[in-house]
Amino acid sequence: MVIKVFLASSSGSTAIKKKQQDVLGFLEALKVDYAPLDIACNEDNRMWMRENVPVEKKPTNGIPLPPQIFNEESYCGDYETFFDAKEDNAVFAFLGLPPPPGSKKAPVKQEEAQEEVEDEEAKGEDDQPVSEEEEELRQLEEEEEAPEVTEVYSGCAPSPLHGVAPDVE
Repeated sequence: MVIKVFLASSSGSTAIKKKQQDVLGFLEALKVDYAPLDIACNEDNRMWMRENVPVEKKPTNGIPLPPQIFNEESYCGDYETFFDAKEDNAVFAFLGLPPPPGSKKAPVKQEEAQEEVEDEEAKGEDDQPVSEEEEELRQLEEEEEAPEVTEVYSGCAPSPLHGVAPDVE
């Protein structure tokens, strides 16, 4: 499976250039095989991209801007959806690729089920009465997390004029 990234090599927009660089740089960092396809110099690439971006993903003017990402013939998304997947650590799922060997990321369905279980457990914890010991322990832990600063040492000796107002004439 080859990831196709449709780019514009001669774009006048710095925003588009930055988005293209971000996508390519991230794919290279993940060692994902991809094929950059230029829509500025190749009319066939431009037409294929425009025809294969789903209607609901096209902007109001109907012309999708690069970068657009495909897995073979299957549309993955544009820069915004790629960025969201990157933020969610779900780029491989976004690209329709299996996670790399040794990846600690659980499949999405299992992860969602685990989050639901954790949410239910958290709700149950809030509903249960807390013993005095548990409450004291919680307060001690909170105090340890935010130590109180009682004195600040500046490295300077106290001034003999400290607290004396200057004479103003």
